[in-house]
Amino acid sequence: MTIRKATQNDLTDIVAIYNETIPGRMVTADTEEVSVADRQVWFDSHTQKRPIFVFEQQGKVLAWLSYKSFYGRPAYDGTVEISIYITQQAQGQGLGKQLLTFSEQHAKTLDIKVLLAFIFSHNLPSIKLFNRFDYKVWGELPDIAIMDDKAYSLTILGKRLDR
Repeated sequence: MTIRKATQNDLTDIVAIYNETIPGRMVTADTEEVSVADRQVWFDSHTQKRPIFVFEQQGKVLAWLSYKSFYGRPAYDGTVEISIYITQQAQGQGLGKQLLTFSEQHAKTLDIKVLLAFIFSHNLPSIKLFNRFDYKVWGELPDIAIMDDKAYSLTILGKRLDR
């Protein structure tokens, strides 16, 4: 098992894992699959300061995590949104815990002081995972996503790493 920085060669796997989540309406607000070309600019926007990592086992990418700057203003430079995506066949095996532990440890090397997670309020497995790591609800945006003619709320979870 290896967690390493993503390379351009990983983008196809990253997109495939992302696309797996779309039909379930639990993880992303995208409603149609995206292509590798659609995600290229997003991928390129991740730098040494805000990298993407992949979790690889026996040469196969099973998950990825990314850091994204929050709000793009200098005063928020130490605040970052994290995203974790795990392929369906690897879910429920403790990989989320490993990636969240790694993300917190690595965040400190990037001078990140606050991690945020934007999670659909009905995605209880993800909310429970973050709660186990002492993330607190910092807000909820009620019924802001409409998918398949249904409204979904978004929970904002946060954790300070510098305390």
